[in-house]
Formats: sequence, C-alpha cells, structure tokens
Amino acid sequence: MRHIKFRSAAISITVLFSLMLFSCEKEVHINLGTSPSAPVVQGAIENGLPPYVFLTSTIGFFSTIDLAKVEASFLHGAVIKVSEGTKTITLREYSFDTGKNGNKFYVYSVDTTLPFTDGMIGEPGKIYNLTITYDGKTYTSSTKIPNLKGIDSMWFDVPIFKRSTTPDSAKQIFVNFSDPDTLGNYARYFTRRNNEQFIASEQYDDQVVNGKKLTQIPLYGGLVRNKDMNEDSLRFFFPGERVTVKWCQIDKGVYNFWNTFAFAQNAQGNPFSSPINVQSNITNGALGVWAGYGSDTITVVVP
Repeated sequence: MRHIKFRSAAISITVLFSLMLFSCEKEVHINLGTSPSAPVVQGAIENGLPPYVFLTSTIGFFSTIDLAKVEASFLHGAVIKVSEGTKTITLREYSFDTGKNGNKFYVYSVDTTLPFTDGMIGEPGKIYNLTITYDGKTYTSSTKIPNLKGIDSMWFDVPIFKRSTTPDSAKQIFVNFSDPDTLGNYARYFTRRNNEQFIASEQYDDQVVNGKKLTQIPLYGGLVRNKDMNEDSLRFFFPGERVTVKWCQIDKGVYNFWNTFAFAQNAQGNPFSSPINVQSNITNGALGVWAGYGSDTITVVVP
C-alpha cells in the first residue's frame, strides 16, 4: 500500500509538471459564450407612495458600462399592471434626463393624466401583485407592505471600529430597536445625509433576536459603490449634518433577494468565494425584485 501511494504521488507530480510546461508553450483560449438576455425588474411600492418599475435587459458581464449602454438596456412598450385585490392599475412609461450627454432613463409608474382616485398608493398590511407582459411573455410577482415598526431611538457616538484614516470628528449611528414578538420579521434600512437621496445600507432578520429589545445597535451610512468612494467619509457622519434613517419592514422574498445580492456583490473579485445565485422573486426567468416597503423615518442632527 505504501508503494502504491508513492507511485500515485509521483504520477500526479509528473502530470502537473507536464501541464505547467505545456502552459508555457501554448496560449489557452476560453470561449465563455453568451447567456440569453433576460428581463431585469427593479420595482417597489411603499406606504404613502405609488408603485414604480424600472424594466431593463441584462448586460454582458464583460461589457463596457456607460450611460449610453444603460439607456439602451431599458425595455419599452411593456404592459405592467399592479393589483391589490380590489383595484388593478396599468402603469405608464415615463422618461427623464440623466443630465449627462442627453442620456435618458425610463420608469413605469401611475398614469398622472388620470384622476388621483384611479391611481394607487401603498398601504401597510396589503399584498400587491405585479404582472409584466413583454415580447409575448408574462412575468409575475407578489409582495406585501408589512405593518410599520420603526426604530425606538437614534443617536451618534464614536465609531466602534476606526481606521487610521478615519477623521477624529467622525460619528456613527446607534439605535435602540424592539423586535416584534412574532418570528419572521425582516427589515432593510436606508440613510440620507442632509437633503441628499436615500441610499440603501443593510438588511436584518430576527431569527436570533425575535421579540427582544436591542440596544446600542451600530448602523452604517449607505454606499453607492464605485472605485472612487471613500468609506471613511460615507460610512460615518459629521457634526452639523442632518441625518435621516428610513427603517423599512419587508417580506421574506424581498429580504432573500437583497441579502443574496449583497453577498454576490461583496464576493466580486474574490477567486476563492463560492458562486452565489441572487434569489429573484419574479417568475418565468426574469431577474430582480418587486418589493413592498413598510417604512418609518427618524431624523437627528449630528452633535
């Protein structure tokens, strides 16, 4: 048995060495091919707001991404309907300028030419069904706007983890939160600095902390990831800034999408990470998410 083991090892090393020599002499060309295009849905409805849907097609992984490429990816002429059981509305497509080189983006939302009563505004506790018909195919989804449950209190203090590049004046958000006593609560939060837009940060579930009062929980500012971002200035806040946290209750399907999306995003560029399938809640092979948000906001000025 010992002889066989050494012989097998010697063969393996010989084969490996031969492959290394071969790789030095030959160029290896790998044809990855192309995947079929698929619709990508980014839609939401929030309490007090009308529904909206961005509808695009997938873009090749190795494609050069710019505003023109993104504009070309929008899918036009789809029939998109939203129903909440007693009322069904058909969304209308709108365009808006990006402010860069004449490029436009497109969104489907309520038809503003119709009376207000013919529209739809999100309400907590209701289920909203989405139907998209495009190019002879139909895609569906369903989401619920959970009942509102905001954070109990919010304040700022010294960041729990500081790097050498973190300014001394940087402050971190801390909150107290009472989780409802029913298992299966999910949340996603957004932050806004002064009058800037809300930026998504992280998501939360109560599998471990169900029904408990959570104290001194650190939160981070939302990030729009790009190569020039400075996490020290974006993750934290500074004296005089008016900071708003939007805490959104979401259902399990929406949580699964954003949670797997975050894992996949963080794994980019890591050759040792496991492949992650982002869990869409859209049927028939479409990608993306149709999300209901039960949102509540709290605003504090950084001392």
